Amino acid sequence: MMTKFGPDFNPELPVAAVAAELGEFLSSHGFTADGIAGHLGPEYTEALHRGEPAAVALGAAGDTTLDALIRLFILHDAVPPTQLSDVLGARLATKLMDAGVAQLDESGNAYIAYDIRPHIIVGTNRLVFSDVDASLVDHVPGSEHVLGVGAASLSLLQSTPLTPVETTLDLGTGSGVQLLGQLSTAAHVTATDLHSRALDLARATLAAAGPAAEEKVELLQGSWFEPVASRRFDRIVANPPFVVGLPEVGHIYRDSGLNLDGASELVVSQAVEHLAPGGSAHILGAWVHQGEQSWQQRVASWLPEKGVAAWIIQRDVADPALYVSTWLKDESVDVRSDLGRERARLWLEHFNEHDVTGIGFGFVAIQRIDDDEPSDVLAEYMPQPFTDPLGPEVEEYFARVAWLRGLVPGELETKHFQVRPGVAREDVQLPDAELGMGFAPAALRLTRTEGPRWSHDVDKHIAAIVAGLNPAGLSLGETIELYAAAQGFDEEELVASALPAMVDLIRHGLIIPTELAPFCNLEAGAVAASQTATAEEED
Repeated sequence: MMTKFGPDFNPELPVAAVAAELGEFLSSHGFTADGIAGHLGPEYTEALHRGEPAAVALGAAGDTTLDALIRLFILHDAVPPTQLSDVLGARLATKLMDAGVAQLDESGNAYIAYDIRPHIIVGTNRLVFSDVDASLVDHVPGSEHVLGVGAASLSLLQSTPLTPVETTLDLGTGSGVQLLGQLSTAAHVTATDLHSRALDLARATLAAAGPAAEEKVELLQGSWFEPVASRRFDRIVANPPFVVGLPEVGHIYRDSGLNLDGASELVVSQAVEHLAPGGSAHILGAWVHQGEQSWQQRVASWLPEKGVAAWIIQRDVADPALYVSTWLKDESVDVRSDLGRERARLWLEHFNEHDVTGIGFGFVAIQRIDDDEPSDVLAEYMPQPFTDPLGPEVEEYFARVAWLRGLVPGELETKHFQVRPGVAREDVQLPDAELGMGFAPAALRLTRTEGPRWSHDVDKHIAAIVAGLNPAGLSLGETIELYAAAQGFDEEELVASALPAMVDLIRHGLIIPTELAPFCNLEAGAVAASQTATAEEED
């Protein structure tokens, strides 16, 4: 017998009405991210993350209240109503039944009909109310499914800055995950969503965060930017329904009803209009690789020719077949079934009709600059793995490119720089095939060991110039001229060839102008350098 999850939204019985009291009860019994991990231990916590309910049940087989809460709220076990009352207390159990949070199955047993899961968000234990996903229960999400915390929402949290701002807009808040991420940074947060069901769950998530959180947040209903049509914000975060496909809506959390990458285009292009001067938008998006047009040109075309700085980062790219099968499996469709094969056929034919050869996924960060200033847009592929949050790097990137834009011709050479702590020089040598013995140089790289871990191939001359940079020493131009004199090179020619490479190193934060050093996260680089040195000593 399959349990029915995702009850229909009932404005007379809002989930938010019981969220605060339930949150306090769960927290008081250790039902937090740390509490559950500590109780289950590493083995069963990993099983939880992999979606293995039998193992989690074994880890929560004890008779403590926390064991019972894990079985009820994470595994969604159905129990006699009297047992629900024994665990939660009769009063709270009745409230959950009245609000539809707890329901009765066909056998008369009670179960929790929503995912109410603890997470650590920006260093704080939070409770997120959402619809039940299919990770731990045999369940196919419905068309109005409201997502909880997933890989995409976590990646957006990691890529959004946390510096204080006055106002933040969470566009398409869903269950309120991004809203939670901005609670400690914004004086006022506006969160919007088209769907009443999502706003009810976001309101429950907010209520569980406490009265102070509720006081600083307004929730508005409407499509895209319509609820905030005439307003501007210091920061915008958006995890829109960006799945690239046919112009139809199968699931509201991922399908926009717009053709192909229309949802990402809409949010990227309209976000600019709602940014205050100096404000920034941080958007999760997807885009097609189509025909002869590069993906960089496609996404850049969504932005105005003046008034913005933008950093477009492609983290991954999938071929159409892989993309379609991934998203069909996401909605619990067996790609081997008749339904799965037909859905895949229609989707792939649509891609073929529109000459789609790949689908990229990543982040778009936009900063509002002077309206008369030409837009400064960089679109690049970032396939390398890294673990540090991207948010601080995004802010620093905007500071670095603003510094570059402010230079006049000939000024770059007069500036002083320091090499970022944690930058490693990699001198790669391979067996010398020509001699048949020894090693021959194969590559020379400068690589950041923290942040996004950018790596640049350089020649020995650029590497030597970088090694000579000293914030208290010679300027960049003087360093290049000194090296040219020592090597017998023409100074003007070396300056002309070296400066573009230096600009690339500045843009990716491998070398830092002394004026920007106080604003850059150089401590992380110093820690990375120390850890690298320690590892080498141990080896």
